[in-house]
Amino acid sequence: MAKFRPMMIAPPLIFVAFVALAAVGMFRDDPDGLPSTLVGRTAPAVPVEVLEGYPGVTPDMLASGEVTLVNFWASWCPPCRAEHPKLLEMEAEGLSIIGVNIRDTQANAGKYLREDDNPFSGVAFDPKGRASIDWGVTAPPETFILDGDGTVLFRYAGPLVGSDYEQRFLPALNDALGK
Repeated sequence: MAKFRPMMIAPPLIFVAFVALAAVGMFRDDPDGLPSTLVGRTAPAVPVEVLEGYPGVTPDMLASGEVTLVNFWASWCPPCRAEHPKLLEMEAEGLSIIGVNIRDTQANAGKYLREDDNPFSGVAFDPKGRASIDWGVTAPPETFILDGDGTVLFRYAGPLVGSDYEQRFLPALNDALGK
């Protein structure tokens, strides 16, 4: 007769716990999105330090009466470079975009915008990434949609390209714009 050991039930319990966690994750409203505690709240401040040679960001730019994007980016970030043409396109269509350069140098960030053009109406400079903590940014690029009074409507983590951009970001932007 086999002797019962308490450790014999550990593997099945671990398996059941894993299945339960996976089920919860699969049946969330948006399993691909990263939740943001900022949605529905007033946007945090952006750094007052500016990228030399570019207009800074003032608090009234976050609550301009128009839908505004706040884009966290860095010159060393390949996905940021991939989304740059889309930012230029949106800016050309009249959308106000605020750039927050994080964990970068003045020289590299300035060179990047000079060479690839500047889609931003204002550029905040945050070399230590402290503002990204306040905004809940995990890694660049991340883009936030703000309504006219500066309330965060949507957070998008990742580059503004591809099917995820088309299926998640664009509908949220169109809703904000009333399209």
